[in-house]
Amino acid sequence: MKKPTSKIREEIARLQEQLKQAETRDAERIGRLALRAGLGEIDLEETQLLASFEELAARFRGTAGKRADSGKGAKATTLSPGEAQGQVAES
Repeated sequence: MKKPTSKIREEIARLQEQLKQAETRDAERIGRLALRAGLGEIDLEETQLLASFEELAARFRGTAGKRADSGKGAKATTLSPGEAQGQVAES
C-alpha cells in the first residue's frame, strides 16, 4: 500500500527539522573548537577562512590537493591548537 502524500509531507517536515537541529549542533561544536583554537581573534576574510576549512576537510577525507580551486585565496599552514596564539595546547 502506498503512503498518502500528506504522510510523506509530514515525514519530510520531520526530517527537515531533524536536519536543522543536527546542523545547529555541528555548527556549535565546530564554532566552540574554532574559538578554543584562537580563530575568533584572527582577522581573515570569510572566503579565506572558508578555503582553509575546505582544505582541512579535504585533508581529513584523504582528498587533499584534489579540489580544482584549492589554493585560491588563503594559503593553509598546519598549526597545532593554540600555536597561532603562542599558547600551549590543552590535553
